[in-house]
Amino acid sequence: MEYLKSLRSLFLIPQQWLHMRCVRHCTSSHNKSITLDTFKTRLASGPSFQEFVKGISHNKIPVANDGYTDKHAYLSEDSDLGNSRKVCFETYGCQMNVNDTEIAWSILQKKGYQRTDDLNEADVVLLVTCSIREKAEQTIWNRLQQLTAMKRKRLKTHIPMKIGILGCMAERLKTELLEREKLVDVLAGPDAYRDLPRLLAVAQAGHQASNVLLSLEETYADVMPVHHAPQGYSAFVSIMRGCDNMCSYCIVPFTRGRERSRPVSSIVEEVRMLSDQGVKEVTLLGQNVNSYRDTSEEQFCGSDLTQLSRGFRTVYRTKRGGLRFADLLDRVSCIDPDMRVRFTSPHPKDFPDEVLHLVEERRNICKQIHLPAQSGSTQVLTAMRRGYTREAYLDLVENIKRIIPGVSLSSDFISGFCGETEEDHQQTLSLIREVGYNVGFLFAYSMRNKTHAFHRLQDDVPAEVKQQRLEELISVFREEAARVNNSLIGTTQLILVEGESKRSASELCGRSDGNVKVIFPKEDVTVQPADSNTAPINPGDYVLVKILSANSQSLRGRALSHSSLRDTDTQNQSLRGRALSHSSLRDTDTQNQSLRGRALSHSSLRDTDTRNQSLPSPQLDGQVASV
Repeated sequence: MEYLKSLRSLFLIPQQWLHMRCVRHCTSSHNKSITLDTFKTRLASGPSFQEFVKGISHNKIPVANDGYTDKHAYLSEDSDLGNSRKVCFETYGCQMNVNDTEIAWSILQKKGYQRTDDLNEADVVLLVTCSIREKAEQTIWNRLQQLTAMKRKRLKTHIPMKIGILGCMAERLKTELLEREKLVDVLAGPDAYRDLPRLLAVAQAGHQASNVLLSLEETYADVMPVHHAPQGYSAFVSIMRGCDNMCSYCIVPFTRGRERSRPVSSIVEEVRMLSDQGVKEVTLLGQNVNSYRDTSEEQFCGSDLTQLSRGFRTVYRTKRGGLRFADLLDRVSCIDPDMRVRFTSPHPKDFPDEVLHLVEERRNICKQIHLPAQSGSTQVLTAMRRGYTREAYLDLVENIKRIIPGVSLSSDFISGFCGETEEDHQQTLSLIREVGYNVGFLFAYSMRNKTHAFHRLQDDVPAEVKQQRLEELISVFREEAARVNNSLIGTTQLILVEGESKRSASELCGRSDGNVKVIFPKEDVTVQPADSNTAPINPGDYVLVKILSANSQSLRGRALSHSSLRDTDTQNQSLRGRALSHSSLRDTDTQNQSLRGRALSHSSLRDTDTRNQSLPSPQLDGQVASV
């Protein structure tokens, strides 16, 4: 009991303290009122907002590339340097990923990294990935398991290997890659390659690092890609990034973001540099390459509406102003008349007549157009949100063939899309027969998360039906391609030589103007008209090849002469079935009339208008498609 009394005394509050508490509370309320009035008075008579921002331009910190800076307060100035560490790239998927590899390597090279193709000596392995279909992603998962096993072995004997995922898969599967599987050290989305040195520095310190933010502005316009093609005769040039079409099956808008175009001046500069290096062919790249629209300069920002192919529409509001694809194609084709120009991948909606007429007029713009159809059924095309009907597509094909006689056409097709019936499938087969493509990329539908189809449609075609329809598409495609290629037997094609044939060191291979693979014996051919001097054929040379046989995927022939684009404007029409000699395109403008029945000379791309004879052969891998 005494113990409880002592505890009670501890909780008793003296009377004078209660009085003091009341006084303090009342005084505090009174003072608070005075302070608030004083603050309001001072605020009314104090400095304005303009006073706060006055002189800010004098203290402005310079920032490169529209807000990007590679300075980070938590890293020392030299912590993001490569210090001669070796990086190995493995590139999967489309040509855009090839270009992304060149951009990423350009950035890392400037930071002191070295490049290697030998995994055993690599300190960093970067996989440039694709998410367009499930099979592509599964390939990367399998590769990561292999690299992780190699990484564990390296821990005992070598500097730890760092593994990074770049590109579309990094953006789409960031949580699974970093948190669930814990297979990678670095993730960098398509718009985060500038951040690679910092990400690798963080990973080197033992942490995982990720940047998969998409950008509305990033085009890497000021980054000059380091082209890594072994022969160096051909190069890809990215002209725009992202896509606004929002086709219901496609993941690209969600992994690469909205459309934005690289300034035309930057593109022209890169193409001119490649020409100076001796590159003979450039391919302009973009997810929707022919919707290019440069608004980087004020004089380009007009109010005229973007022109679409007749009968086509978009899911977005019609865009205004800017330098269009025809303007860019015009400027690029004028840089070097002896350099072939291709472009991929276009959308059928963006082929106004001005583009088609330009392709027809310029000798060095290849007379080959990729025209992705995806389906031959209007019902399926509507579900795909493609923006056209079967009839509109066929009208476009007719218009293209009318403006560009002898044009080569290639396409993409998807089998087993949501709701596709057997009748829809038969309409696709009939479209393939009616158009007559030379090259095709066909694959079974694979639903992707985030897409419109994932949220709104049912993937209701059984896998075995998809595969059966795919095999039927491939079979019909090959039949038609063989028919088209057989029509080229006896013609002479201007070929850009790529190198030795994969099957025989005694044969060479190259591609025609229409992107057909052509194989011919490795042998010396004459250099000049009426000249007995001969010269060997090397990668990067243009040669005239007489076609002797054909199948659905390639042509075979015999090299007759060196050549160039410049001087064989009408050569093919007069040389059917006759032996040719080396010439240059500069010197064969009227060659056909004077060389009937005689050996002709080498020529180059500048002067060889081969559009009517060069139809590409099909390259079907059965499961692959380009988007």
